Amino acid sequence: MDIFQKLREERGPLGKWASYAHGYFMFPKLEGEIGPRMKFQGEEKIVWSVNNYLGLANHPEIRKVDAEAAKEWGLATPMGARMMTGETKYHEQLERELADFVKKEEVMLLNFGYQGIMSVIDALLDRHDVVVYDKDNHACIYDGIRMQLCKRLPFEHNDIQSFEKQMEKAQVLAEKSGGGILVITEGVFGMRGEQGILKEIVALKDRFNFRLLVDDAHGFGTQGETGYGTGEEQGCQDGIDLYFSTFAKSMASIGAFVGGEKDVIEYLRYNVRSQIFAKSLPMPLVIGAMKRLEMLRTNPEHKANLWKNVNMLQKGLVENGFDIGKTNACVTPVYMDGTVAEATVLVRDMRENYNIFCSLVIYPVIPKGMILLRLIPTAVHTEEEINITIEAFKEVAVKLKSGVYKKMAESITV
Repeated sequence: MDIFQKLREERGPLGKWASYAHGYFMFPKLEGEIGPRMKFQGEEKIVWSVNNYLGLANHPEIRKVDAEAAKEWGLATPMGARMMTGETKYHEQLERELADFVKKEEVMLLNFGYQGIMSVIDALLDRHDVVVYDKDNHACIYDGIRMQLCKRLPFEHNDIQSFEKQMEKAQVLAEKSGGGILVITEGVFGMRGEQGILKEIVALKDRFNFRLLVDDAHGFGTQGETGYGTGEEQGCQDGIDLYFSTFAKSMASIGAFVGGEKDVIEYLRYNVRSQIFAKSLPMPLVIGAMKRLEMLRTNPEHKANLWKNVNMLQKGLVENGFDIGKTNACVTPVYMDGTVAEATVLVRDMRENYNIFCSLVIYPVIPKGMILLRLIPTAVHTEEEINITIEAFKEVAVKLKSGVYKKMAESITV
């Protein structure tokens, strides 16, 4: 078969919806300044789909620093990979400040979150090793693991008994191969909003010999008393051997980092291929990240406002009978029963008639027969916007249960 012909015939679980969904449900264009209200197809919507947790994307101080850095340095500086010609004192300063904030001996900057953790996993493992990982880990972790020739043992999501069983198997395999064991989980799972069972996993270090890598993309800046993450929230940051996060959530920017013991980070610095062979993070992003980190440290009111809104939204949804799962983080999933077609009709109704824009999550991300509407509260949402949203959910839930959307969905073809 011609490889292109295969792609045309097998469009994939999401691609098969492209002709119906493109530009509306997938690849929608939000316009205007990033915030709780943006324009979609020319009309203002209350937006719950932007990972701007602390509201920093359009904070005037952030915008000012970003603009000044771009004016002073341009978007090209520094040219080349850091190992060759892309190293600056500012990159090093940002790494020191991040290490101090997340309580790790040393930190390494990475250009992107998705690519970054894939490359970290790639540098850590070889064919003799065993990786034990939560089944609900993000796609970037799966892609990093998929590249490895090592033994792979997934455990049931946040199930400590399943974890222990897989660790017993891993220990036997590692002893035979002479390799090590790497455990990978998340601080906060981005779809469900559940914190990972970090404390329980760390407690098992007395029983099993393993190293722990945690992706805390949704926990960094939002969890813990000072906001440095889920390890702080659960009181187990010291037991996290490699702490990873991205700038794409709380920091409202581009970039990522990984922190750990000095000699381990030094090894990664010289072996993470996506950094060795890629251009250094541009200076405006580095300078901007330092300003964002400063605001995380010195402006606790942003996190306080975030959690006030999170609690108000989640409490209101639960009181009105909605299933938000086991979320104990900012991510707020709303679970409903229905087909993919019904889900698209519901979301269109929300956007067109209630001016509420939230993300639709469908199979294969969640099981068939389920609808997940994911809400991302931010520090800059208002009480009015929360109340309007809850009222809209109440009305569309009645339509879903009464079969209104099912009847409308009958005409949908893909």
